[in-house]
Amino acid sequence: MAQDDEESGPERVFSLFEANQLIPQLQSHLSQVQRGKSVLLRTRDEVRKASAQASLGGGTSVGAHYVKSLQSVSANLQAIQELGVLVKDIDMGLCDFPHVRDGRVVYLCWKIGEKEIGWWHETSTGYRDRCPL
Repeated sequence: MAQDDEESGPERVFSLFEANQLIPQLQSHLSQVQRGKSVLLRTRDEVRKASAQASLGGGTSVGAHYVKSLQSVSANLQAIQELGVLVKDIDMGLCDFPHVRDGRVVYLCWKIGEKEIGWWHETSTGYRDRCPL
């Protein structure tokens, strides 16, 4: 019988050093995700209207920009996921890193703007319950 992800544990666990080494990459990826999301939010109404008029030959000048932003968001989130890092909140730039502490898996917790990881929390809790390292 197969175990689910919660029971089998994360694919990768990070030391504090390893997690901190990824911060520059994460800042870059998350900044691009946030910029792309901003474009998507600004253009979604116009894209929605154009989509509704598509059968009548409708279109929009922002369509290509919208698609490019959607692809950027997707590619950058995938790149973060491939690192083994969990994105918890795009707007905050909040990420968790599976980490072994006192013999059990917890999350090292970091958000964009912090120079290094200084927090952790249980896997069953979140940002509000984070504790200093």
